Amino acid sequence: MSAVNDTELNAAVFLLTGLPGQEDIHLWISIPFCLVYVISIVGNSVILFIIKTDQSLHEPMYIFLSMLAVTDLGLSITTIPTILGIYLFNSREISLDACFAQLFFIHSLSFIESSILLLMAFDRFVAISNPLRYASVLTLPRIAKMGLLFVLRGFVLTFPFPFLLKRFRYCQANILSHSYCLHQEVMKLACSDITVNSIYGLFITLLMVGLDSLLIFLSYVMILKTVLKVASPTEWLRALNTCVSHLCAVVLFYTPEIGLSVLHRFGKASPPLLQILLGYVYLLVPPLMNPIVYSVKSKHLRERIIKVFVK
Repeated sequence: MSAVNDTELNAAVFLLTGLPGQEDIHLWISIPFCLVYVISIVGNSVILFIIKTDQSLHEPMYIFLSMLAVTDLGLSITTIPTILGIYLFNSREISLDACFAQLFFIHSLSFIESSILLLMAFDRFVAISNPLRYASVLTLPRIAKMGLLFVLRGFVLTFPFPFLLKRFRYCQANILSHSYCLHQEVMKLACSDITVNSIYGLFITLLMVGLDSLLIFLSYVMILKTVLKVASPTEWLRALNTCVSHLCAVVLFYTPEIGLSVLHRFGKASPPLLQILLGYVYLLVPPLMNPIVYSVKSKHLRERIIKVFVK
């Protein structure tokens, strides 16, 4: 009877994983995750509040920043509660439907964040290479259309993931190596041919993350060409200084994203702890650091935040 129950349980749920071998100190480990959660939620909410209420910040750069903050809020709300559930309450079980929903939002929001970083790179390119046409190129209606297009792209291309996974039968020990669900990991637990899932997942990753990162790289090549052609050394630094916060956001997002994707597909011999830690960096660090980086580097935003808290 117990064997039957165990089989039914394995067929109905996945088991999430915290830090293996550290179960005795899970409560202590939960403290930094709680801090990350609070800082991410508060930091991105403050950014949104300041930009919404201050008319002087209703410019393309800050509108793109508000889009980034909304996406980071979505990623934090989607992932950190299940992580805290493991470390605070040892709640490791997640139903198949909840897991499929979570991975859909994680992947779609990650792809949308990649697109927003591309839009921010385009914003910097127009501002530096053609400042006189900046206001006419990046109008509010055009920004809204581009934002909507990239949001739809992220959701539509990720939409097949849950349905591709739902058709499988999961008869193995359904233990995931992360504290949340990812498509490339869940599909490996299926007792069926996963070729279609693997090809589609790789295609989407290359189309979204690969293409976006390539276009961002090319935009910075063109920015460097423009700056070196027409500016003095002092003006080079001044122009490039406006790109520092965006470059930090790009590095924080793409480095763990690409690293984790490579590890899942080709790093079978890599230590499990490396995958777990890189997974946490991939989802938790950008929502935590983006508000801090932009608040420190943007003088106008920093002044507005200080003014709000002083009041």
